[in-house]
Amino acid sequence: MKIRIVQIFGFLFTVLGWIFVSCTMAMEYWKICGLGGLGGNNIVSIIWYWSSLWRACYTDSTAVTDCIDFPVLWAVDNHIQIVRGLLISALVSGLLAIVLALIGMECTYIGGKEKIKHKFTFAGGVFHILSGLSSFFGYVVYANNVSGEYFNPNFQGLK
Repeated sequence: MKIRIVQIFGFLFTVLGWIFVSCTMAMEYWKICGLGGLGGNNIVSIIWYWSSLWRACYTDSTAVTDCIDFPVLWAVDNHIQIVRGLLISALVSGLLAIVLALIGMECTYIGGKEKIKHKFTFAGGVFHILSGLSSFFGYVVYANNVSGEYFNPNFQGLK
């Protein structure tokens, strides 16, 4: 009975983690930068630049937002392509892991004999670990690029 409770909570936590990774794929504010407002003008105008994995936007002081969607997969920077690939592979392997773990759980009647169910559970666990590592390294690549741009004194782009 104890193993069923552990399996159910483990399954729910991994599904919750998969949902969190899929939400970060659609999240807009991966990188935010404020431009302007540094001079001695009476009217301070600041433009906010923010970007995600799928588009880049500017919002001016009148709250008008202008967004540019990235047109094709290969038209973006290399680090964006790497992060997209790692997170999409994390979502695919996580979904496969969810299906395998659901089949292999002790409380389900899918999958047949216990030995086969244990193999499904083990395979689901391996795919969950691969999914977690893939998403982790995707976030590390993006954070490394953003911090590298910010602390590089020779970087000429937006900080």
